[in-house]
Amino acid sequence: MSLGVPSGDGEIGKTDYDLIVVGAGSGGFAAARTARSLGASVAFVDPGPLGGLCILRGCMPSKTLLATSDAAQEVREARALGVIVPEPEIDFRAMMARKREIIKGFADYRIEGIETFPLFKARARFLSPTALQAGDTVLTARKYIIATGSVVAPPVFPGLAEVGYIDSDAALELEEKPESLVVLGGGYVACELGQFFHRIGVPVTMLIRAAHLLSGADTDIGEGLTEEFRREGIDVRTEALVQRVELRDGKKVVKYLQRGVAREAAAAEIFYALGRVPNIEGLGLEAAGVRAHPITGIEVDSTLRTTNPDIFAVGDVTADYALVHVAIQQGEIAARNAVLGGREAADYSLSKTHTIFTDPQVAVAGESEKELIRSGRPYLKGSYPFADHGKAISIGKTKGFVKMLADPRDGRILGAAMLGAHASDLIHEVVVAMYYRATVFDFMKIPHLHPTLAEIWTYPAEELAQMLEAAQAASAV
Repeated sequence: MSLGVPSGDGEIGKTDYDLIVVGAGSGGFAAARTARSLGASVAFVDPGPLGGLCILRGCMPSKTLLATSDAAQEVREARALGVIVPEPEIDFRAMMARKREIIKGFADYRIEGIETFPLFKARARFLSPTALQAGDTVLTARKYIIATGSVVAPPVFPGLAEVGYIDSDAALELEEKPESLVVLGGGYVACELGQFFHRIGVPVTMLIRAAHLLSGADTDIGEGLTEEFRREGIDVRTEALVQRVELRDGKKVVKYLQRGVAREAAAAEIFYALGRVPNIEGLGLEAAGVRAHPITGIEVDSTLRTTNPDIFAVGDVTADYALVHVAIQQGEIAARNAVLGGREAADYSLSKTHTIFTDPQVAVAGESEKELIRSGRPYLKGSYPFADHGKAISIGKTKGFVKMLADPRDGRILGAAMLGAHASDLIHEVVVAMYYRATVFDFMKIPHLHPTLAEIWTYPAEELAQMLEAAQAASAV
């Protein structure tokens, strides 16, 4: 396909549309489908590869690989259940081939949907608030939605670029596993893939600035995951301030300060996992009247409008929540507002629910303790460890805990968090309860099968109910 020539079901030669969506990832695809269902003429501009970050270089390939490392760990831990097996061997090439086949299937399916729209497979650059250049073609539209996603953050440490490193994109495409690895970063990508490499037999050292992994999470979650990583054999070094990187005797050496003491970590490879930044370079946003920042992304209001009210932005390019389900939510809202001229606002109070696919998994719904403390909002907390839960003990899944946060006035559930087995699935029980604005008293009325892992949520709910009843009794005296 030559640049600027549309593919799909669009009229050849057509250059004017009701809506042009720049970027065909999850958020952009949701926006285009929504707008078309409302009767708008819609076109995509995307240079490819088509499919979006989640399918090509994010959620799906990483979880496909984690399935292998998690299976290997299940084999290792089976000894505690009386199953004696040798140390598992990882066929790295077979694992990566499986990943490529699965991701190709996901991508092909998404591309089929994208190509039902006029598609200009070219880089986009705004020429004015109403005109966009796509390759050799100038397009115009009454409204635009920018959904260009994010890219790996550039290296910030002296010597790193010269010595060389892998980022999350490269880590998912390796043909051979590294002999050893230093991971720079302690966020969700660093944690998921750092543990993955450790479990397939790569010695891993993690260097993080904070006092625990997942520095943005509640302290009990971050400290709990850090403890589990160390127990598993991952060398997590906290409060490490990287100074520079150099090559020595065939090893990549990271020099850092830890509480004022000079230290270093050496490995065959460095995994640079210090986040992503909005993909806005070259878009010509100034010509479009759209205000943006290289780190915080395109500025939008609650209706997803940018500083140009005819241009919207959704997904990672806004740097609000790097979550696929949020990008889809934003895409649908932006499309309705663009086509119908509405003022529908995005509400992230529940959709900011997220999970991290480490072992134990992390899942957070609603407000965190950090957020409640920061806002000055009072709350009550109930918690319960998996180590005391009957089903967890029976199946050998005793890592972690659950906690629930409630309003001290009426017991309405404000948030919940979980560090434990199957957290990504079990959190949905609380999400549904919060969607219907349930109190802990409501939650206690929900039947729970015994013995199940889901049953663990009843314990913090019961603790909170008892706190509330005691407070009510005391106030009545």
